[in-house]
Order: sequence, then structure tokens, then C-alpha cells
Amino acid sequence: MSAHGFRFAAFLLALMLSLLAPRVHAGAYEAELPANLATAPDMCALLPCAEVFPGAQRFSQRKGQPPYVEAYDGQDQLLGYVMLSTDITDTPAYSGKPVVTLIGMDKGGHFVGIKVLKHSEPILLLGIPESALINFNNQYVGKSVADTIEVGPSRPDENVIGVDAISGATVTVVAQNQVVMASGAAVARQTGIIAPTVREPARFAASGQTYDWAQLVQMGAVQRLLVKPEQVGLPRGPEPFIELWFGDLNHPDIGRSLLGKNGYERLHSGLKEGESALFVIKTAGAESFKGSGFVRGGIFDRVQVKQGADSFTFRDLDSLNLYGLDAAGAPRYTESAIFIIRSSSFSAAYPWKFAFLGNRVDRATGHRSFAVFESKYWLPAALLEGGRPKVEEPAAPWVRIWKSQALPISLFALLLVAVTVVYAFREKLTRLSTHKNKWPVNGFKYTFWAISIFWIGFGYMAQPSITQVLTWFHSILFQWTWSLFLSDPFIFLFWIFIIVTVFLFGRGLFCGWMCPFGSLQEGIYKISRAIGLGRFQTKLPQKWHDRLKWVKYAVFFVLLTVSMFSMGLAEKLAEVEPFKTTFLVGVMNRAWPYGLFVAAILGVSIFIERPYCKYICPLGASLAMPSTFRWFGLKRKQDCNSCKACAVGCGAQAIDADGRIDHRECLHCLDCMILYTDTKGCPPLAKERKRREKDGLEITPIGKNGYFIPIHPAKVEDQILPKARDGVDPRMPTDPTVPAHKRGVGFVRWLLLELRDHLWPWSAEGWRSQRALQIAGLSLAVAATVAWVMTALGHLSSGAIIGWWFGWSVYEVLIRLSGRRYVKDGPWWRDNYRIAGIMDMMSYVGFKNLMIGAALFLVLQALGLFTP
Repeated sequence: MSAHGFRFAAFLLALMLSLLAPRVHAGAYEAELPANLATAPDMCALLPCAEVFPGAQRFSQRKGQPPYVEAYDGQDQLLGYVMLSTDITDTPAYSGKPVVTLIGMDKGGHFVGIKVLKHSEPILLLGIPESALINFNNQYVGKSVADTIEVGPSRPDENVIGVDAISGATVTVVAQNQVVMASGAAVARQTGIIAPTVREPARFAASGQTYDWAQLVQMGAVQRLLVKPEQVGLPRGPEPFIELWFGDLNHPDIGRSLLGKNGYERLHSGLKEGESALFVIKTAGAESFKGSGFVRGGIFDRVQVKQGADSFTFRDLDSLNLYGLDAAGAPRYTESAIFIIRSSSFSAAYPWKFAFLGNRVDRATGHRSFAVFESKYWLPAALLEGGRPKVEEPAAPWVRIWKSQALPISLFALLLVAVTVVYAFREKLTRLSTHKNKWPVNGFKYTFWAISIFWIGFGYMAQPSITQVLTWFHSILFQWTWSLFLSDPFIFLFWIFIIVTVFLFGRGLFCGWMCPFGSLQEGIYKISRAIGLGRFQTKLPQKWHDRLKWVKYAVFFVLLTVSMFSMGLAEKLAEVEPFKTTFLVGVMNRAWPYGLFVAAILGVSIFIERPYCKYICPLGASLAMPSTFRWFGLKRKQDCNSCKACAVGCGAQAIDADGRIDHRECLHCLDCMILYTDTKGCPPLAKERKRREKDGLEITPIGKNGYFIPIHPAKVEDQILPKARDGVDPRMPTDPTVPAHKRGVGFVRWLLLELRDHLWPWSAEGWRSQRALQIAGLSLAVAATVAWVMTALGHLSSGAIIGWWFGWSVYEVLIRLSGRRYVKDGPWWRDNYRIAGIMDMMSYVGFKNLMIGAALFLVLQALGLFTP
């Protein structure tokens, strides 16, 4: 990249930082909360409870489980309850962290106030004002916890009350709806506002058989809950943070197997009707599940049982000593207990979860956050009369979103299929067009532009963004969560379309035909020309275009690098995209610098075609790199190396002086494809047509190679203009080549060489030309391998190994350019090799190493050697 490009990129990023700086610490974004908030008995001494319960004069200490506080008026009359969401649920929002919310609810179960104390959603810091989240929460005031409330339109026939979403923050508000309703319901059940759940008591199928420990584990009658130290922010080590085993003591066969006949009968002689028992033992770890702070009369605040929406906690009177396990092969343990559930709403026949509660420490900041580790338990069907009861789990939030918008989602999916099909038949459309009549192509293209601007962009605000690329990148490396991406169906479907079409055709189909902001720029440019401003429209000189086109890659790499250390900062810097201001929030709802930025881009679009797409867009840059290896490209013929007709008309300036198309820059306007078969617009075809007309020869159709089908015994070569015959072949982006070691080999050897080419960057050619670089690379390869091993052993963080992997990738680009300077064009199973340019090699190495790195991370996670 040129020095000018780097300076311009640095200026843009500095400008964005200066605009964002005044708002970095605004509102509840990453707000500091009291360190002892999770355990302090007097919660309202630390939090503004009066703000969520107007009229309350006094608040009690925490009570119940999950905990809540009672709100009283001046005469000590109970008004209602206040709860902290993270005492009840840690449902993550889009950032992967919970939105910490304080909720007030009156005695009748109606919400009276909701206040967000802390969130980690960058879009609510920059893209969308926090007032939008406040307005969203205010929709719950006056509504009942007994209501069925969902994000989206109301459905009176189904008794569903809808709340309006925040445009552009669908995942966040879906998670917030779940937090508010789950928190309210948990407290409402404890206080009698909502009737407790009634479950049929278990009917056991007892055979009198006795099981040993291994059999109990194999059949699922005993379950394990393991918490590793890295899961709570401690250094990884060989010992777990805590290892627990637990199981049912109600079934006669299981109870007698674990406690022995006498122990089982003694336990159940002390249980009342409707009470249930379970055992817990700790087999490893320094942590205690009872808690060092437990006192007589208190509660066990580190363990609980969950069944459906109900939570069951234990006081000292609910705990019995477990003196030993009778099952053969039972492990040694250092801590044990029998817990009694004294509620008839619990049934051993239904699935339940054993939960260990604790705090997770952020090693970077030292902050503590609420954490719950759960393990599911359900008695085997063979041990229950009639088998397991049918349990209908509530649909996941993303499922409800898809169902509520089934029609528009279906129409959107059909639109994406239609665009793909139309483009797949582009050659038929371009053959029907001429340089004077492009409507067979433009009729479809203009229609898709209009749909993308008004329906997709302004209507459903489904503008893809570089932040989604960064999120996908992090998810591949660290933790893939389908529900996170499925929560926004339009964006999810759009990305499936983008990924498929980028590898088939390159980025141009999305960027040139379906990107809402790109279509808006193009629409402004075309309309300006139509109303008489065409004489003022121009292109940048090619030398400046060739320099400035690298800026978008610099912006993308900066964002990607920053995201490795701080996703929040990367989202702030992603304001270099004007998409949020244009479609998600609106120019009138943002500070003037954001509106000025959008106005400047759209203003320049009057005179220069798609300036943002060509020079700044990091999303376009991220899609351009895999476009290097698209399967199908646009057609070229030998005469294109000397004819400049296509290059002159290329608005994306993606055709070089040799007639070659840079598919990373091409936006697929298809004007060059129209000329390719236009017998009056394509100069070589026009010349051949005139010659045949003059000589009275047949005017044959245009073949797939872009030339007239030969008249026997003429040859195609006879139609090539003399000055083009000895020039470069413009049908490939760079000169074709075939590696010497891949010539004339069998299939098996071809596969082995293919694998070697991807994994072993060194070569004899490189050894002769860059020996020092080759030797240095061997040392770096050893160091990178050691880094992966250290990561597996827990001695390096994910950030450190990513840094090492990035360094190795930079070196691999250099060493391949010095020796194996080739890449493939088109499908990988074909040997269409060509000489690699710098960006070709960066694209290849970057994408290849991303896939290898992701695979290694997944293997380490599967083996339990790495936890994000």
C-alpha cells in the first residue's frame, strides 16, 4: 500500500476516535458496580431502588431465593418488590455479557420501574442512544408478569402482548425481554403472585436391583458438574475449581444402591409427603459447595436446584449429613450432603438442573460478575412407570422471532434466491443487451437496487456491517452460538447469501446489486446523471484510484487487529461505516458529525460513482479478499489486452491497462459482459462484422469465447487483432503458471502435493533466492508451534496465540512470495495456477490460516485444553 493510503487511513481513524471520545464513558455502558453487590444483604444501600419503585420509603434486606427485596411506604405497608436481574439470570445479550437491570414490581405483579445499571453493548453507546433502551424498558411499566410479552407485534388471538424493538439491536432487546420476564416470574412465584407450577408426582418402576457406581453413571442416575479454574477467571491448572457428583435419592433402586437399604429407609422415614431428596459430593477442587460463610439458620448460597421456571434453595434444616456411599466403586470425596426439597411443585419425574453459583473474575480488570454453572438431570425412562412424561420446553426467543415474521422472512429469502438465479443467467441477459440498450440487465439491477434501499435498508434495516464480520470471526475462534446469529433472521439470511455468492462469483453481486448503502450511492449517481449533472461527473485518475483503493483494506485490518484486544473499541471504530446513521438510527437522531459524514459521502456520490465502496468500506475489503478465489469470473478474450472500451466504461475502475479484471474491485455492473458479445459496441467484433459484411460473408453468432463462430475453414485466431496476439492473456488476473512439481503426476501424489503446498511454505526456489528468510522462518515455525503447545497447556492466552499466529501469517506471505509465488484461480480442485500478487498472497494466507487456526482452537476446546 502507498504512503498516501496509510496517511489517509490514519486520518480517518483519528477523526473517528476524536468524534467518539466524548461519549466513551457515557451512561450505563461498562459502568462500575459495587464490588460486593452480589452478596451484600442490604442491596438497596448500594443501588437506586427508589428509582424503580416510586413512592417506596423503605426497603428490606435481601430475602428469598433467588433473592429480592421488599418495598414499603411510610406506614410500613408492603408495596411490592425490587429485584436485581443478575441475582436471577445471566442471560447474555449481543456482547455475550448480561444487561444488569434493576426491576420494580408491585404486589399485583405489575412492573412499576426498570433501570439498566450496566451493559456492554457498544451499539447502545454509539450506534443507538441509550435513551432507546430506556424507552424500550418503559414499555413494560403497567404490564403484568403474568402476561405473555414478546418483542414484535401484538397477537390478540394468541393473548400475546407485543413490545416495539429497537431498530438495529434486535438481539439485545430479545435478551432484555427474557431477563425482565424471567426475573419477574421468579419473584412472583415466591411471593404467591403467580401460582406455583403443579407437576405430577413421580411413579417409580422399582425392580429391587442394586447398581454399582459405574452403572449409575452410565445410566445417567448420577451426574457430574465440573467447573474449571479458567471458567472463573483463574489460571488454568491440572486441578478443577470444583468437581461435584449428584443424583436422585427418591427412586428406591437408586436410593438403596447409593445409601444401602437401612440408610435409604432411614432417610425416607423422615421425609414428609411431597418432599424429595438428592445427594451431592465433592471429589476434587479447593472450592466448597457449602460455602465458608455458611452459618446456622442461613442458606446454602452456592447451590440450588432448578426445575422449569422454579428455583429451590436450601437452608440448614434442609441439609442432612451423608456419612458414606454404599455403591461399589464410589469415588472418594471431601465434602458431602443430602439436600431436601420441601416443595410439592418439584417432581422427580421431570428434568431438573443442579446449579453451582459463583463469581467469575475478569483477569484484565479484576471485576467480578455473576456466574452459574449447571448440569442437567433426568431419571432414566426405564425407572419411571410409563416412561418419562412429555415436557414441552418454551420455544427459544429466536424461534418466536422467526415465527412472528414468517411472511417477510420468506419473501426476503425468495428475493435472495431470485437475485442469485438472475445473476447466474447473466450471460443470457447480456447477450440480449447492447451498449445502447442495457435494459435486459439494468431492469433487474435497478429493481434490486430499489428493493435493497427502501425495503431492506430503510424498511427492515438489514444492512450488513463489518461488526458482524468481526463477530463471526470471534465466534469461529472462540465460541459459536447459533442462537446469537439466528436472533436477527434478515441479517442471518443475508450473510448466507453473501458467503455463498462471494465464493461463487466474488463480492460484486452483494456489493454491486444488494448492498443498501452501495445501492443508495449508485442511485444518487444515476439520478444525478439523468437530471443533467453528468457533465460534472468524473473518475479519479487511475494512478490515484490505484493508491486509494488500498485504504479500505487498511481500515479493515486495523478493525480486525483492534477487535482481538477489545471488541468494544473495534465497534466504536466501526463508526467509519455510515450504515447505522443512515438506516438503523437515522441522521436526525444522531449528533451532527455523524450526519455530516453521511452527507459528505452521499454528496461526493453525485460526482464520483460509489466513492465509499471503492475507497473506505471495510466490509467490502473483508469480502474482497475471498473474492480472489471466486469460482466463476467475468469473461475476457485475447483482444481485451489492447482494446480499452471496457476499461473506459468501468465505473469501479476494476479493469487494468492489460484488460484484466480485478475481481476484488469489480462490482459486477456487467457493462463489460454486454460489450463482450455486442457486435457494434465491441471494437474487435465490430471490425470483424464490417469485414464480413464488406466481403459478403455470413454473420455467424458469437461463441462462448467472445468471437464470431468461424466460417469453415477459418479459425478463431484469424479474428484476433494483430496487436493483441502477442500481448498478455487477460482471461486470468495474472499470468498463468504451473508449478514444476505438479506437472504430470497421478491423483494420489497430486493430493499429497496439494496438502504439502498448503502446509509447507518453504521451497527450493526460495532457498536459492532468500536463504536468510528461509532459515528465519524455520525458527519462527518452531516458535509458533511451541506457542500452540503452551496454549494447550494453559500457559498462553487466546490473545497471545492469535498474536503469534498473525506474526506467522505475515512471515508466510513473505516466504511464499520469495519462492512459491502462485495461487489458484477458480475451484481449488483444478490446476488453474497463476502468479500471485501481494494481495493475492495475503488473501490466500490470511483465509487459509484463519481456517487452520479455527480448527486448532476447536480441537483444543473439544479436548478440554482451551476455554475462551
